[in-house]
Amino acid sequence: MSSWTLEHFGREKPHFNVARLKAGGENFEVIVHPEQAMAFKQSNGSAGDITAVLVYDRVFADAKKGLAASEHVMKSAFGTNDAAEVARQILLKGEIQMTSAYRNKLVEDKRRFIVDMIHRLAVDPRTGFPHPPVRVDAALAEARVKIDEHKSAEEQVQGIVRQLMPVLSIKLEVRQVEFHIPARYASQAHSVLKRFGVLQKDMWQGDGSLVAVVEINRLTHGDAESKVVGAK
Repeated sequence: MSSWTLEHFGREKPHFNVARLKAGGENFEVIVHPEQAMAFKQSNGSAGDITAVLVYDRVFADAKKGLAASEHVMKSAFGTNDAAEVARQILLKGEIQMTSAYRNKLVEDKRRFIVDMIHRLAVDPRTGFPHPPVRVDAALAEARVKIDEHKSAEEQVQGIVRQLMPVLSIKLEVRQVEFHIPARYASQAHSVLKRFGVLQKDMWQGDGSLVAVVEINRLTHGDAESKVVGAK
């Protein structure tokens, strides 16, 4: 057993969390910075370096007791005994354990962001104007909307707007956007747009590029010309 324990951080409680995964019948844990860990997980590993996420570059069988996972067990469960790669898999596939204080902060921050999103993206269909943020916030409380700290605000906003409809006259403003998609992205973008049912009109150009009228603005990796052609 390693002599390292969480007590080595001193008397003050450090701002960290444990990410945990069970693999091959064994428990594996890493100590992480919560903000960086959540960003890393939500980005599927593309947000930053794993070393910036870890508080301590070691994989544990039990972090609280300071019991390190053996290299043999890691190799058997993950196919590698490289601590950084095992930590990466723990973060992406496992669960990040959060303190109640941090969870509350995360939910509150996300709530404020969602209120701002709804204020900017939704309108009162009777007037065509957005609701003030204070009214949106009150409606969230009235409808008893639960914010999921594990999901991004973008993933939740449409479902939350539906939950608000019984207590607030509201709808998301749907805009039609015309994209000129370069040829190297056109085929992939066209298939995705059709699959999601957002493609309103497509016009293939002689150079292989695509002009498409859609109801979202998410594709083409930022390399596209677009203009709003209508709202409904």
